[in-house]
Amino acid sequence: MVNIETCRKLALSFPDVTEQDHFGMPSFRFKKKIFMTIHTDKNIVMLKLSESDQSIFMAYDSEIIYPVKGYWGTQGATMFDLVRVKKIIFNNALKAAYNNVSVKKVASKKKVKD
Repeated sequence: MVNIETCRKLALSFPDVTEQDHFGMPSFRFKKKIFMTIHTDKNIVMLKLSESDQSIFMAYDSEIIYPVKGYWGTQGATMFDLVRVKKIIFNNALKAAYNNVSVKKVASKKKVKD
């Protein structure tokens, strides 16, 4: 289990991350690119993974980790059930989501290491 405050603290611990409202939900961005939104009313988080990372994390348990419905889900947007996901799995997925947006913007020196 991962709580919402832990999600927030982890995301804000990465370099150059800001928190902003996104349609009534907290979103976390690297240079305006969203990599996480928190659905506080449902204890669910959306992480913007690469398509390959999405398939890797979904292999853990597709009832806990699953694609967003529609187009965004085919592009790596992935939902995580915070009540049921293990913290280590979530931490690794959050790092992957951050790296997915940050490495595209800057040199790999910004990449968060395991």
